[in-house]
Amino acid sequence: MTGKRYRIAQWGTGNVGRRALAAVIEHPLMDLVALRVFSGDKAGVDAGELCNKAPTGVVADLHAETVIAARPDCVIYLPNQADIPDMCRLLEAGINIATACVGFNHRDSLEPADRARLEAACAKGGASLYATGSSPGWITELVPFALLNMQRRLDRFIITDYADMASRDSPDMLVNRLGFGTDPATRPTGRPLGTATSTPPTFRALASAIGLPLDDVTTTIEYAVARKPAKIAIGTIEAGTIGAIRMAVKGWHRKEEILTRYSLWYVTRETEPQWEYRDSGWRVQVKGDTSLDISVGFDVTPEDYPAYSPGLTAHPVINAVPYVCDAAPGILETADLPMLVPDLSRTSG
Repeated sequence: MTGKRYRIAQWGTGNVGRRALAAVIEHPLMDLVALRVFSGDKAGVDAGELCNKAPTGVVADLHAETVIAARPDCVIYLPNQADIPDMCRLLEAGINIATACVGFNHRDSLEPADRARLEAACAKGGASLYATGSSPGWITELVPFALLNMQRRLDRFIITDYADMASRDSPDMLVNRLGFGTDPATRPTGRPLGTATSTPPTFRALASAIGLPLDDVTTTIEYAVARKPAKIAIGTIEAGTIGAIRMAVKGWHRKEEILTRYSLWYVTRETEPQWEYRDSGWRVQVKGDTSLDISVGFDVTPEDYPAYSPGLTAHPVINAVPYVCDAAPGILETADLPMLVPDLSRTSG
């Protein structure tokens, strides 16, 4: 690292946004210069108060113009939903964007009209856009690149993410969106869900970077039912209703399945069929001439996980900022950047 300082604006203060905001405030080489929020009750509040830090002198504002006027080097862009016109305004003003918003990991996977608008904005302002996070991002790009550096032949790369969701206190997410506790006959099997929607672009970016471009990406969803009633945070999952979901994304190169991602999310481990369950985390398997099998777990109690997990998404975005600011203008992919080494230096005291 060069010791260069970066003027940073934060855009959005949800769970991940607040963690990112705290990281910016604490970062020894970042100066917070603006904060955009989307809720009236947050407007006018000091940024430090919104993330349990000391006052910063930067107050939250509802207007994009305030961010642009502050002339940040980079916006940490973490709204609930990406807005292409807003992103273009920032880029045209010469402001780089680092984001965890899904859909921007692979240029060729963007809608052609959106890509054209974003690339024109990057060119006009001399700015860059880069998307990362935990997944997609860290586990689907940075980790694969590191592990594949040990290979000269790849037969198959498999990521399995396990998520024990029994402690999640969100009926809307668990029941309405994912279908836990419902009749599997009423749930879609052909419509992509969860990571099945976010993984294809990042798989295409990974495959193209290693010289094995994908001809096709397919997705499937399977359900396993609870064998007996299970008490979880939102109530009881009855026997015979959905207790686990397994989503699969498969990337095909010349009719061979070379990239696979399984997302196994569950609220009980006693299911039919009986799948292999692990604690929340990732398993990464590399099948090749230097095969590997690696497990990554979360060193945190279930009670502390809700406060811990936003960092998994926010911190890769923060650590990418210097590289995004130094990159050539355009929509960046991970393979366009050098190794993303974080600056973990500490302020004195």
